[in-house]
Amino acid sequence: MTILVTGSAGFIGANFVIDWLSEMDETVISLDKLTYAGNLNNLAEVEEDERHVFVHGDIGDSQQIDRLLHTYKPRAVVNFAAESHVDRSIHEPEAFLQTNIIGTFRLLESSRRYCSDLNEKRKRDFRFLHVSTDEVYGSLDEDAPASTESKCYQPNNPYSASKASSEHLVRAYYHTYGLPVLTTNCSNNYGPYQFPEKLIPLVIHNALAHKPLPTYGDGLQIRDWLYVGDHCRAIRMVLDEGSCGEVYNIGGLNEKANIEVVRILCDILNELRPVNGNTSITSYHDLITFVKDRPGHDRRYAIDASKIETELGWRPAETFATGIQKTVEWYLDNQEWVDLVLSGDYHQWIERQYA
Repeated sequence: MTILVTGSAGFIGANFVIDWLSEMDETVISLDKLTYAGNLNNLAEVEEDERHVFVHGDIGDSQQIDRLLHTYKPRAVVNFAAESHVDRSIHEPEAFLQTNIIGTFRLLESSRRYCSDLNEKRKRDFRFLHVSTDEVYGSLDEDAPASTESKCYQPNNPYSASKASSEHLVRAYYHTYGLPVLTTNCSNNYGPYQFPEKLIPLVIHNALAHKPLPTYGDGLQIRDWLYVGDHCRAIRMVLDEGSCGEVYNIGGLNEKANIEVVRILCDILNELRPVNGNTSITSYHDLITFVKDRPGHDRRYAIDASKIETELGWRPAETFATGIQKTVEWYLDNQEWVDLVLSGDYHQWIERQYA
């Protein structure tokens, strides 16, 4: 038995592959384009595992996808491949349309062709699982109920608009062609191997370098935080037990304002890696710097994950306190990984974005 995982060298994809091979005795064919956020070092832990086959490629390359499907005959496709950073989507929206919309379309088309050639049993067992985001639901008022799977989509930036579009395509392939699809919408992930342009690894990296900790606007934007290991476990459950054509929200049940997250990180770092006396700051809190808010910055996201709990019995195992402690400790123990992913392009991006 085999599954095909796209976007496997990215943050969530790599965690999923590592988690899958530790829990399942099943081969993984992993595909990644290796853009700036795709890093083979993320998969170093499974590099020697005979059950893992890495392929350098693009979900937009239909011929390559067709070859992979017909060569390895996977029972499932799990699609993590995406451009996923809102800030980059504001400056470079076309890349998000190409990967998140056109790429997903071509992956669906290849999967449809492949599935149509399977015998009845294999066709019945095949699954196409598309990983998406809570950002498609748009911004919520502070006292509004959390977003359910039936909430209408109201994306407010190029990234979330491209992900909403890809979800509509996935739904259409189920209703039009009968492709057995599943969709998951997750809240903000955090944990090991996250590229340092995202809030939590950015704060950790900058704090250790005694650089400013850029915080948008007043820092009161609220997000629900989901530990990546919990997310991977949820996806496995949806893949195995979810109903075809359904959408499942996956949330961490941890709503926190960005500034609260930054302060928690400073507290943990003050304890684990106290500020050296030979500096002008006495605490990492001194580095918090409020910067101009980004355009179209949604005020609050919140996920109602009651459906996946009721139907599949999933709940997050990590609280934010336990998950964030593990995350900080991982980054402190893996500074070599951080140094390897910080290319010159990354430094130019940070300077341009937060100047």
